[in-house]
Amino acid sequence: MIAKDLRVSVRSVQRWRQLWDAGGPRALWSQGPALLPRLSEKQFAQLEAELAEGPAAHGWEDQRWTLSRVKTVIGRRFHLTYTIQGVRKLLVRNGWSCQVPARRAIERDDEAVAGWVKEVWPCAEGSRR
Repeated sequence: MIAKDLRVSVRSVQRWRQLWDAGGPRALWSQGPALLPRLSEKQFAQLEAELAEGPAAHGWEDQRWTLSRVKTVIGRRFHLTYTIQGVRKLLVRNGWSCQVPARRAIERDDEAVAGWVKEVWPCAEGSRR
């Protein structure tokens, strides 16, 4: 009945009961996730050295580090599995930031854009009243 109400297996309820009998309510406190592969400080320093070599050194054609690419490097180098969000949290926790490259045409003329913003945009915008 308890297992059905909690939507767990009967074996889980039996295990919880044994823990309760052995150690009281404190024995049922969460011990945290079963397995969290973590990079040590030394391993993270090695990862930073790998990232400094650039994506081309690891077989990618362009020079962008994506979270999935960093995840692949971690898996290849340290034999650890991270989720994409886990990689993001790992990098942010160690002072890295996510940056998106500016998507601008190679042919872009910054002087012409500045002139357009100064002269044409105020006329096109109209008054706010």
